Amino acid sequence: MTPATPTSQSERLSFRHEAPQPAFESRTAVGKWLARGESLDGHGGHAVATHPWWKVIWLTGVDYFSTLGYQPGIALLAAGAVAPIATVILVIVTLFGALPVYAQVAGRSYAGQGSIAMLENLLSGWKGKGLVLVLLGFAATDFVITMTLSAADAAKHAIENPFFHPVLGDHQILVTLLILAVLAAVFLKGFHEAIGLAAVAAVPYLVLNLIVLGRGALEVITHPALLSDWRSVLAAKGSFPLLIAGAMLVFPKLALGLSGFETGVTVMPLIDGGEADRGHSPRTGGRPIGRVANTRRLLVTAAIIMSIMLILSSFVTTLLIEPADYAADGKASGRAIAFLAHRYLGHGFGTVYDVSTILILGLAGASAMAGLLHLIPRYLPRFGMAPQWAALSRPLVLALFAVDVVITLIFRADVEAQSGAYATGVLVLILSAAFAATLTLWRERRWALAFYTGILCLVFAYTLLDNCVERPDGLIIGTIFTVILMLVCAVSRSIRSVELRIPHGHFVDAESARLGPETRGKKVHLVPTPRSTAEARRRKKAEIVRHYNVRGPFAFLHVNLLDNRSEFSAPLEVSLRKEGDDYVAEVYGAIAIANTIAFVSEVIDPISIFIGLTRRELMAQAARYLVFGEGETGLMVYTILLRYWEQTPEEDVRPLIFLMSD
Repeated sequence: MTPATPTSQSERLSFRHEAPQPAFESRTAVGKWLARGESLDGHGGHAVATHPWWKVIWLTGVDYFSTLGYQPGIALLAAGAVAPIATVILVIVTLFGALPVYAQVAGRSYAGQGSIAMLENLLSGWKGKGLVLVLLGFAATDFVITMTLSAADAAKHAIENPFFHPVLGDHQILVTLLILAVLAAVFLKGFHEAIGLAAVAAVPYLVLNLIVLGRGALEVITHPALLSDWRSVLAAKGSFPLLIAGAMLVFPKLALGLSGFETGVTVMPLIDGGEADRGHSPRTGGRPIGRVANTRRLLVTAAIIMSIMLILSSFVTTLLIEPADYAADGKASGRAIAFLAHRYLGHGFGTVYDVSTILILGLAGASAMAGLLHLIPRYLPRFGMAPQWAALSRPLVLALFAVDVVITLIFRADVEAQSGAYATGVLVLILSAAFAATLTLWRERRWALAFYTGILCLVFAYTLLDNCVERPDGLIIGTIFTVILMLVCAVSRSIRSVELRIPHGHFVDAESARLGPETRGKKVHLVPTPRSTAEARRRKKAEIVRHYNVRGPFAFLHVNLLDNRSEFSAPLEVSLRKEGDDYVAEVYGAIAIANTIAFVSEVIDPISIFIGLTRRELMAQAARYLVFGEGETGLMVYTILLRYWEQTPEEDVRPLIFLMSD
């Protein structure tokens, strides 16, 4: 089991048997074109270029800041005259809720994994992976709706523009699908998210918004009656405490304004930590404290910018836009700030604003697409739950585009109709981040912070529940995504379960490594045993000699399973010793008995393999194999080896396999 020419102690104790990697292969022209797509498995081995945090912030901004294109209109439709108060509550939750939570996530997720990875590490086994799949389903909801809603709002800005309308007409759905098709085409060709492009889109967009909102504020200042009328409307609704209560009730409808924080921690690997991270000081345990600190600066800066913009936009649009205009079919629906740009600054400036909005909304969709293209391969292949094509960009882009088309047709490219689903996805991710932060802080015995984030969990849970009750479409869409994802993952795991699934192994001591070569190359009969006792081995050897007339030496193998059977692949530790003329091997850290036996067989190339059959219920045994790594071992070893041999060229004589009835 050792390498032919060991050069060091670690190499001498190691052994491996490389299994062929499954490939996405096709003989058709279309299949070959799909296979040429960029690999998304994240193992390219290239160093990631880093940048100052104030440059990386614009990658977050194309997602976060772009919500200004539709958030003020949605706030008006949901809260009417109370929208500014509800927006202030949203800002308070942002600064004192989401921001502290993601500051904790950034400190523990500096490789960009986000809160989902934190929960995976905190909750081991199938319960952890099950929760990850549920969160991935709602994360997919968030990202997919980001694409479809952004495209729909971009289409809304385009068709309402007086210069574009004669060409585009009122074809909202068609224009939305065209924008999504362009987005998919860009990714099919190959898209690399560029910080420069994000800055080019986000900085002018913010400047144009400030100009429009400044002009609107000037209009309010020069017409005091607008403020008086607004106060009269509020007074008619009740006292100030009642207004606060009403704003809190409608606040969940504005929750999509919390988007962008998950993106903020996802881009962490791009942030330069400066001198604080040079050399990875042992004092910090290799933790990039500079990157963490700069990421927190990015999150704080983005939150402050967005908070100011949200309050200002909500105040100005509430006072200057009539209810008939911000109604569902009104001219300001989904484009409140653009409506003001055209009214007060002319159609020329308004067109510039529309083009800037369309660009940043398109990049928000691109950011969401890029997020999904990296999120899905990051988890599912490790779980053994991804089909072969999920590791390639082109098939995955086409699959996501098909989902986008379906979602657009279901919601008829309506921005307001999709806001509930978007808010649901955002809130699920924020709630998961708050829960992960609370659990982590509790385990670290930081009671005060854990109590605070626990309160935030309740706030986000209430917001999510209220949003789901008021607009259940988000919960429905998220549940559908999750169910489909789990079904695909279950089928994929069952298909891939017959891979060897073991990357490598190593001997636990030098004596085991010395004995390893004595077992290789048709020198022993491999005999797996369910019990590791001398008496069990003696009986099994006597049975084989009596019924099969086989003479040793035998290599008895006992497999000790890993506690966490949900892992798809794991390395092995092997202890090997002599027992008379025979060998006794103890394997530790296995994720499945059958796969381990098959792997050891391919490493040592035995004369024959003798495996017992239980002859119990096959369906129950299959379930035990898939979930717990046990089951009808003999049949599974035979199946795994046959599948492996089909993928490897014929070399030496294959070992004989004897299935013995217990």
